[in-house]
Amino acid sequence: MSDEQKNSPVVAPFAGLRSVYFIGIGGIGMSALARFFNTQGVQVSGYDKTSTVLTRQLSDSGIAIHYEENIALLPEQVDLVVYTPAIPATHLELLHYREAGTKVVKRSDVLQIISEGSFNICIAGTHGKTTITTMVAHILRDTGYGCNAFLGGISANYGTNFWSNPRNVCVIEADEYDRSFLKLSPDIAIVSAMDADHLDIYGDAATMEEAFIDFSKKIKPGGLLVYQAGLPKGDVLVADRKMSYTVHNGTADTIAKNIRTTEGGYTFDAQVGDKVYEDVVLHMGGLHNIENMLAAITVASSLHIDAAKIKAAVASFKGVKRRFEYIVPPAPQTDIVYIDDYAHHPEELRPLITGAKKMFESRKCTVIFQPHLFSRTRDFADGFAEVLDMADEVILLPIYPARELPMEGVNSEMLLAKMKNKNKRILQKEEVMNWLQEEYTGTGSGEKKLLITAGAGDVDTLVPQIKAFLTQ
Repeated sequence: MSDEQKNSPVVAPFAGLRSVYFIGIGGIGMSALARFFNTQGVQVSGYDKTSTVLTRQLSDSGIAIHYEENIALLPEQVDLVVYTPAIPATHLELLHYREAGTKVVKRSDVLQIISEGSFNICIAGTHGKTTITTMVAHILRDTGYGCNAFLGGISANYGTNFWSNPRNVCVIEADEYDRSFLKLSPDIAIVSAMDADHLDIYGDAATMEEAFIDFSKKIKPGGLLVYQAGLPKGDVLVADRKMSYTVHNGTADTIAKNIRTTEGGYTFDAQVGDKVYEDVVLHMGGLHNIENMLAAITVASSLHIDAAKIKAAVASFKGVKRRFEYIVPPAPQTDIVYIDDYAHHPEELRPLITGAKKMFESRKCTVIFQPHLFSRTRDFADGFAEVLDMADEVILLPIYPARELPMEGVNSEMLLAKMKNKNKRILQKEEVMNWLQEEYTGTGSGEKKLLITAGAGDVDTLVPQIKAFLTQ
């Protein structure tokens, strides 16, 4: 796409659409699309199982939402129904609209239509994609380059997972679940990781890796692939132009040098090919987040954005909600650092725990972890046990089932039995605050502690209570 086309206004791909109904509107990807249609002047409404901060924000913006699976509550006139793959095929509202002949599409179909006529930067990977997507979108917004952003998390800078811009450029989180990312056509693609996941969809790691190879084949002619060095199939990913990045060695196209730890963040030099960005400041913990930012800087560099503007944008990046998020940040006057993170796979927990312990190595590290999905817990039980053993203390919550029914023998007790860490226990979610009050009362005596909550279920509902207790 030429610069003239990128600078032209976004062409509304749903011209004439009057009303859209979302089944599962509270999902992070679904809510971004709901916000997109709302900004287009389309009447938006939807259903979700539970009320959350996200759904309440949508309601505050004028979107009608109900929380009961009941066709009597459906709007009278609907032109389009959008549903998430997490919704069961037997859902009453989904069945109603299909039987009525209403046009029903998946979330991925909508993203495909939105992005058909735009310059697309699509970020894929089993880990890191939400953070990198938000980093790329923030840099493009902060530098004045401009983009439309469809994020899989809430940007801490802007308090949203979607924003629009007249420029015909889209930054899109490319979800591998249900092979959704194969409907996108990137001009620039990032692949951050290809670790085995979603085996309920793919069956095995090799099949999932093939899907990522197929995703790379979707890159437009002349397009750029930015990928993490050391990926298992990185050498067979396809693109006319390829650039690798890493924080771990000096063999990639983009690397970090001269890394210095600051309180809660880093300063480093980013070398992108022959260009060096000196003294880049990142106010975010975890070496993996330096690596994530290297991918974002590589994209910005390929778009010829001014180096000083890129560095200023990185320095102003506040992170993503639930991605190494400082709930109680490090400060001279506090003995406790509290981090919340979405990590729900062993290879997401690993950099979270190792990064936090390295940054706060003098503190006792306690991890409160809520496993997500019975199938994921079963498939990666040994990996979860190994990684959680790196913490000084582990509190396991019961498995969050999400879309799944229980599986015999798959539970948090199984994980606990596999762990070698002696300092471990299982608590119900409602027991956590009592435990916290017993263990953390009187911490002003100089004892340094690091507390981490992690998981993709509803463990985040504890965060405000924990924060209030720790900061009282």
